[in-house]
Amino acid sequence: MISSSHMIVKKIIKENDLIKIPRVGEVVEGEVIDQKNAVIYVDLKEWGVGVIYGKEFYESKNRLKKLKKGDVVFTKIIGPTNEDGYLELSSNQAQEEIAWKAIKRHKIENEVIKVKITGANKGGLLAEVSGIPAFLPVSQLSPINYPKIEDGNNQKILTALQDFIGRDMELKVFDIDPKEGKLILSEKAKEAEKIKEFLKNYKEGEVVEGEITGIVDFGAFIKFGQESLEGLIHISELAHERIKNPSDIVKVGDKVKAKIIEISNNKIFLSLKK
Repeated sequence: MISSSHMIVKKIIKENDLIKIPRVGEVVEGEVIDQKNAVIYVDLKEWGVGVIYGKEFYESKNRLKKLKKGDVVFTKIIGPTNEDGYLELSSNQAQEEIAWKAIKRHKIENEVIKVKITGANKGGLLAEVSGIPAFLPVSQLSPINYPKIEDGNNQKILTALQDFIGRDMELKVFDIDPKEGKLILSEKAKEAEKIKEFLKNYKEGEVVEGEITGIVDFGAFIKFGQESLEGLIHISELAHERIKNPSDIVKVGDKVKAKIIEISNNKIFLSLKK
C-alpha cells in the first residue's frame, strides 16, 4: 500500500509549478540563520535547513566566518538529510560551480575580463578568475608584452615575466576544461580583432619605417605605424649574408626601414635586406 506522504512526494515531482525535491549536486540559495562551533546553519525555505560543517567549513572558513545571520549564500547539496534532519551543504563547491559557469559565459560571449597577475613561471603568468587558478602562456601575450630576450635564457625570461606580478591585465578566455581544472587565458586574443582592422591599412610589398623594440636569437621585433603595430624581422631577413647574432646588425632603439613580406594570421613579417 502506498503511503499518503509518498503520494504527496510524487505529486510534487510531477507538478512543474510546485516545489521540487532537492537533489545531491544541486546548487541552492539560502539564508544564514546561525553559526556556532564551526557549523553554519542555512535556511533553505521549503526544503528545510542545511548545514556546512567539517571539511566543507574548513575549506572556506576565512570566507564563511565573515557571514552573519541574514546573509544570503549559495551552497551545493552534497549529502541527503542526515540523522539530525539537516541537508549537508558545501559553499566551496557551489562557488566553484558558479565560477566555472561565469567563465564559460565569458568564453561563449567572447568577453574581455580584467585579471590581476599573481605569479610567474618560465612558461607564462599565473592568475585567478573568480577564485579559479588560471594560466597565461608566454605564447598568448601580445607582441608588445612578449619577453624579447636575446639569447632565449629561461632565467631572463622569468625575470621579465615577474615584472607583471601585481598588474591588472585585460584578457580573454582561451581554453577551459572544468573537469581537469584547466583555465587558459590570452592577451593576444583580445588584440586580434583590433590588429585585424589595423592590418587593412597595410599590404605586402609596402615599405614602413619603424623602431627596433627587441632582439631575440631568431630575429628582431620592429614597431611601426601610428597604430604601433609590431612585426618580426626573421634573422634570415636582416642581411644578405648569413649571420649568427641579430644584434650584429641592429640594436634596440634603431630606426630602420623594412619591407612587409607577409601578413598572415594577424602576424606581420618584414625584411630589412629587401
